[in-house]
Amino acid sequence: MAMRCVLCGKGPSFGNVISHANNTRRRRWNPNLQRVRAVVEGVRKQIRVCTSCIRSGRVIKAA
Repeated sequence: MAMRCVLCGKGPSFGNVISHANNTRRRRWNPNLQRVRAVVEGVRKQIRVCTSCIRSGRVIKAA
């Protein structure tokens, strides 16, 4: 299952972690995805969305 938001398409970002000794290694920052029961096109579905989409009101939660 891909680490990608269904609504905005936000995915993992990549970069370096640098220690005090200037050792570098690649790492990956994943988006904060939550499983939410939402109404999509009139149907209740479980979707994986990032928390910024939930807070901004892009998700209509199902009761």
